[in-house]
Amino acid sequence: MNQGLQAVNALTPGGNLESYISTVNAIPVLTQEEERELAERLHYHEDLEAARRLVMSHLRFVVHIARSYSGYGLNQSDLIQEGNVGLMKAVKRFNPEVGVRLVSFAVHWIKAEIHEFILRNWRIVKVATTKAQRKLFFNLRSQKKRLGWLSQDEAKSIADDLGVETKTVFEMETRLNAHDAAFDAGADDDDDTAWQAPAAYLEDRSADPATLVEADNFEQDSNDRLLQAMGDLDERSRAILQQRWLAEEKATLHELAAVYQVSAERIRQLEKNAMKKLKAAMGGELMSA
Repeated sequence: MNQGLQAVNALTPGGNLESYISTVNAIPVLTQEEERELAERLHYHEDLEAARRLVMSHLRFVVHIARSYSGYGLNQSDLIQEGNVGLMKAVKRFNPEVGVRLVSFAVHWIKAEIHEFILRNWRIVKVATTKAQRKLFFNLRSQKKRLGWLSQDEAKSIADDLGVETKTVFEMETRLNAHDAAFDAGADDDDDTAWQAPAAYLEDRSADPATLVEADNFEQDSNDRLLQAMGDLDERSRAILQQRWLAEEKATLHELAAVYQVSAERIRQLEKNAMKKLKAAMGGELMSA
């Protein structure tokens, strides 16, 4: 029972981080022969006690690795716990026949879980989504030689070292130097500064229900007045407007002149007079095509 409680407490570091570190450092390190024996018991016989001992004996290495990520402003206990998850995944997949020590095999899994945790929690908005961006995220700060912005030559050197494009280096540098911003203005912001909050300029006013209803009513009213105005025209003027403006294949002045056996100039005058009547009936709001 005590061993079980020790295992649970060791895998979930609490508020007293120093006590946790002292506990895991007190767990004996396995010799190569002991490690292989336990790994074989787990690999061939699914011995859970062997898995527990393998995990427990390597918790100190997780602490060591997690400490190297202390510069991201995240809780050290959380980093260690995520690393422990990676360690357990490594133990589950470890094959004793490969011929390497478990710690060498587990480093990748431990770092992978810590990386995922940092990328999920370092910023509200993800700063790294593609493979190239993820590579840059954990290498760019160590590659920079000074606190200022990278020059073109420095960015190209980093890009060559990491196998990415120069523009990707500049983009990641900008993301790393950016800060999360609250969407709404703060309680202490006055009228002179409140406009700087994203809520002041990212609002989609086209989605405002009142605006949508107003626009819909205006369009319906305009259509009703247009239909009424068209109905007040004489049949020939109405037909000319329909064929000149509303038909899919609009007729020319000469085509309509041939239909009504008048000149093209007469058709143009009829069309102009009909448009004037429509605009007058609609209060000058008729849209031109």
